Amino acid sequence: MKDNSTHGYLDMDLLRFTTAGSVDDGKSTLIGRLLYDSKAIFDDQMEAMEKASSKRGTGDVDLSLLTDGLRAEREQGITIDVAYRYFATPKRKFIIADTPGHIQYTRNMVTGASTANLAIILVDARKGIQEQTNRHAFIASLLGIPHVVFCINKMDLVDFDEAVFTRIQKELEDFSSKLEVRDIRYIPISALKGDNVVDRSQRMDWYQGPTLMYLLENIHIAGDLNHIDRRFPVQYVVRPMTEAWHDFRGFAGRVTGGVFRKGEMVQVLPSGFQSTIKSIHLGEQELEEAFAPQSVVITLTDEIDVSRGDMLVSPNNMPETGQDIDVMLCWFNERPLQPGGKYAIKHTTRDARCMVKEVKYRMDINTLHKAEGDPTIRMNDIGRVHLRTTVPLHFDKYQRNRSSGSVILIDEGTNETVAAGMIL
Repeated sequence: MKDNSTHGYLDMDLLRFTTAGSVDDGKSTLIGRLLYDSKAIFDDQMEAMEKASSKRGTGDVDLSLLTDGLRAEREQGITIDVAYRYFATPKRKFIIADTPGHIQYTRNMVTGASTANLAIILVDARKGIQEQTNRHAFIASLLGIPHVVFCINKMDLVDFDEAVFTRIQKELEDFSSKLEVRDIRYIPISALKGDNVVDRSQRMDWYQGPTLMYLLENIHIAGDLNHIDRRFPVQYVVRPMTEAWHDFRGFAGRVTGGVFRKGEMVQVLPSGFQSTIKSIHLGEQELEEAFAPQSVVITLTDEIDVSRGDMLVSPNNMPETGQDIDVMLCWFNERPLQPGGKYAIKHTTRDARCMVKEVKYRMDINTLHKAEGDPTIRMNDIGRVHLRTTVPLHFDKYQRNRSSGSVILIDEGTNETVAAGMIL
């Protein structure tokens, strides 16, 4: 008899979420609590945590040790790199990006949050909104994360007082009204004690909303992807040249938007040639249709020239094409952005070069003020920049499609990624 249990597991929905907050807001403890209460910790991990906690003399098992993997982090008790964790419940699979709280690690937060469906931003109930709270909320909005959950943590240290939660929620609502986030939620929690994380809190019976785990398992994310604009950047041309697949010529890549169906017409950019989809392959399977974010191989009925960096689209729904693009750049490198400087640029699977024509403004993330007239963009700064590329790019606005609306800049001398950009 065929075992379908693993097949069902592979078909499960995947939610990527990121956690952010100021230093000591309890992010690592919260993730440890999620993993611990959802039975996603191995016995040897549990033993190691118990040993480390007893050495520290903290009394309770220190759940933050589960994610603070770097020794420097354990010694300082803070998170300084993006730590990815994977776990699953019967309803959904999860990838967590635990991102740092310090201002000097803004670039790490951008990296961890760029593919997230949801952001959890922690706020210490005793301190309320901090500079970093605004910073992380703004970055979540800038990166187009559809769902943001503010967890007001350490409620055990304010006697689970409803008035404290209500006051902080009101302040957050006032600030969030300036952001472009579709779905914002507020949950009072105690990561240390487990209140409202996986299990509902008896000590905060005044809160009627969902627990964090319930929200993560049930929040609707299928509608977040763009299923209207067909976009298929070609990564690789598949030519097996074997006896069985002698004439096979397929184009491998990931669907970044829309739905591709057998028998439908597509147009190849930049050449403009048109053809019909002959077949769609996912591993050994042949599919009738493919949609974002599936990675598939597409074959066409006509022998036309298609190579890496090309894009398959709908003839009647084209992306924008141009060499002059405005982007919001987050600068990653210790050497500041050079106005007039030349960089390699990567957009979907296409490689090109570009020049910085103009720095329009730098963003003060804490006040959302635009500092115009100052072309200096240093590490962890975010600013609006005008780029000129050597070849035309086929792009969508970032708000419309996060994949076809993003670029990275690379220093050609060192091959370091120096910036990530969102096309405006």
